[in-house]
Amino acid sequence: MKVLSLTEPFATLIYEKKKLIETRSWKTNYRGELYIHASMTKPSKNDLGDKELMSLVENKNMNFGNIICKCNLVDCIYMTKEYVEEMKKNNCQEYICGEYKEGRYAWILDNIKPIKFIKAKGQLNIWDYYNEFEIMNLMENIEYGWMDKQGSKHKIVDENYSDNYILQSPNEIIKNKVGVCWDQVELERHYFKGNDWNIKTYFIVHYDKAKCPTHTFLTFEKDNKYYWFEHSWERFKGIHEYNSLQDLLINVRDKFIKYELNNNYKKPKFRLNVLEFYKHCENGNNISLGDM
Repeated sequence: MKVLSLTEPFATLIYEKKKLIETRSWKTNYRGELYIHASMTKPSKNDLGDKELMSLVENKNMNFGNIICKCNLVDCIYMTKEYVEEMKKNNCQEYICGEYKEGRYAWILDNIKPIKFIKAKGQLNIWDYYNEFEIMNLMENIEYGWMDKQGSKHKIVDENYSDNYILQSPNEIIKNKVGVCWDQVELERHYFKGNDWNIKTYFIVHYDKAKCPTHTFLTFEKDNKYYWFEHSWERFKGIHEYNSLQDLLINVRDKFIKYELNNNYKKPKFRLNVLEFYKHCENGNNISLGDM
């Protein structure tokens, strides 16, 4: 969903349907549904000192850090000198709720409706808000694989990976539609960046003399619960809920040990004696559990 962040009291003025035009210094070609977000920025001294303006939100709560309503952005009008004079003369309430000057733009809003508040950080310009399920759907466009320094796509992590892999930007991942967990977490972080959910990413690695298996994953905190957001690890793809961050991290660690470190057991040749079988097993990974 497209979102526009406004400082207060202007977001609440739209929520209360007392402001139907948002004034900006820049033009937008976007038309359609738009969330209105009240940013965390405190009102300016000039706005707080404007008695006419503040009287319109008297006894109303300011809604800092929340998406508070949705509307339709139906037009974007260039302000001529005549347009500004017309607003000043015939639409006094709108005039005091915006900055009307020749050369600026009037964004016309319609069909304003309140929604259940959504906590969000906000961003500049028109930005995209996605919930966790929408992000998972977006990630379904990305296959597991990697891009090399020459721009070629690979579906299998092979002996060329270490020397030729290059970490992609979110836009590159969207374009190439491929990425390993390192890439995919960067794209997930890009999609989550408007959310106020204490987003964190983690890198887990087992150092050995050969592969040094790793995994990178994203977590978020929402409504006092903790979530492991996983797309690239096919076995555990999904959104997993936990009561604490510690429970989450321990569970991911245990799964990593079980499925990534213990999967190197090679089928032995049959008819080995005891010592030969021991030697075969000792060629696998040795995992210490003393610090767990």
